[in-house]
This record gives sequence, structure tokens and C-alpha cells, in this order.
Amino acid sequence: MLDVGDVFPEFSLQDQNGDAWTRDRLKGHKCVVYFYPKDDTTGCTAEACGFRDLPPDVPGALVIGVSPDDVASHKKFAEKYGLNFVLLADPGKELIEPLGLWVEKAMYGRNYMGVSRTTYLLDENAVIRQVFRNVKPQGHAQEVRDALVAVRA
Repeated sequence: MLDVGDVFPEFSLQDQNGDAWTRDRLKGHKCVVYFYPKDDTTGCTAEACGFRDLPPDVPGALVIGVSPDDVASHKKFAEKYGLNFVLLADPGKELIEPLGLWVEKAMYGRNYMGVSRTTYLLDENAVIRQVFRNVKPQGHAQEVRDALVAVRA
């Protein structure tokens, strides 16, 4: 599992519009890369809408959501909720697995594999500057905004 000071891994994934994104495309920007389990579920929708509703004064950071859903699912999710940021489709878990975020979970006595809700703050060189693990969706976007503002201060 990567931590503060590590370089974010190489990847090549498509966004909700079918456009290709790589680590190199992130360089030159501060980035919020958040991983979530599934489009259009209660917690994931709350988290996404929290990022959507951040005030425009967030200090120049790109917001990027990543889940194992496909491009079509992301497009529908983004349109339904008016999401104003990038959603990357990782159905093959090309980025999720190397980060150690595909984990065993349990709910109602049933074990299953899923995404560990985690957010990475990256600097302009794609170096990890902060990691939020085991994120609670409600209020997380504000928590991330506060961290970005603190870095700027």
C-alpha cells in the first residue's frame, strides 16, 4: 500500500466520456484522487455530490473519482447528479489492485471483495502528500477541502 512521499502509480484508464487518462496527465496539477465502491449507491452518491458541491475556491485541485464501474455507468452517474469532475473507470482494477484497495469486506454476515474507500492528495509531480483511509462518505469532501486549504496557507 502506497503512502505519503510515494509516487502515484502509472495507469491508463478512461473517464466517463471515453477520454484516456494517465499519470502524466495529472502532472502539473494538485489532484484529489478518491476511490469508491460503486456508482449510484447511497454512500458513493453522497461522497460524489459532496465533491460536486465544493466551492470554486478549492485551491486549484483536480478531483478524480475511481471505481470498478465501466465508462457507461460513470457517464450515467455523472449526468444523473451533474458531477463536474472526472470519473475514471477501472473494471480491470488496473489501479485499484496495485494500491491495495481491492479488499475483503463483510456485510450482513457475508464476505465479499470490494473497494476500500480511500482518497489520495497528490502534488504537481504526482507524489502522494496525504492519504485518507477508511473514509466516511458524509462530509469527506469538506475534510479534503480543509486539507487543501491548510496546505496552501
